[in-house]
Amino acid sequence: MPTLLLVRHGRSTANTEGLLAGRTPGVALDDRGAEQAAALPARLAELPLSEVVVSPLQRCQETVRPLLDARPCLTAHTEDRIGECDYGDWTGRKLAELTDEPLMEVVQAHPSAAAFPGGESLRAMQTRAAEAVREWNARVERQHGADAVYLMCSHGDIIKSLVAEALGLHLDLFQRITVEPCSITAIRYTRLRPFLVRLGDTGDFASLAPREESPAEDAPVGGGAGAP
Repeated sequence: MPTLLLVRHGRSTANTEGLLAGRTPGVALDDRGAEQAAALPARLAELPLSEVVVSPLQRCQETVRPLLDARPCLTAHTEDRIGECDYGDWTGRKLAELTDEPLMEVVQAHPSAAAFPGGESLRAMQTRAAEAVREWNARVERQHGADAVYLMCSHGDIIKSLVAEALGLHLDLFQRITVEPCSITAIRYTRLRPFLVRLGDTGDFASLAPREESPAEDAPVGGGAGAP
């Protein structure tokens, strides 16, 4: 079965403003995110991509644009099921404000039981994304062969949930996974099991350098802004 490259969108204006963008329309890449997207074609230059599948949200569409420009033979397929989690009433709020919400403790410690008011549950988010991957795996293998490589550009919580699903981890453990903006996670699917071959690879390790402020103990809802 094919190898799937999961690309998180580049850093967005909402990331730098500390907002939970969710499905808010018009959230674009910031200058750093545009640079990250521009570097994506070179990072993937050695890989023969067969398909590009992308979330409908602007920040994902902008992330794959340089790659599509560099490879005119590729067409982007918009896939609603890998769109951002519907955070409902939390959408557009500052992440700093949400830390005091009782639900945040559930999101952090027991995400399989978390459902956002006026939105969807994290379990439903994982289910729809995993169904999309299974269907695209079959489609890509049917059209391009079992050794094909294809790309999905999506969002932090979506990618983390797909990694957990591939590793057979309970959703309650998915907050232990981190994916930086414009990072690449690779999962090779086989008949018997998936193999995680890259996780959150940004092409450098600057994000591991000590920071002036200690890293937060909670997982950032939505994925966070990445290294400064």
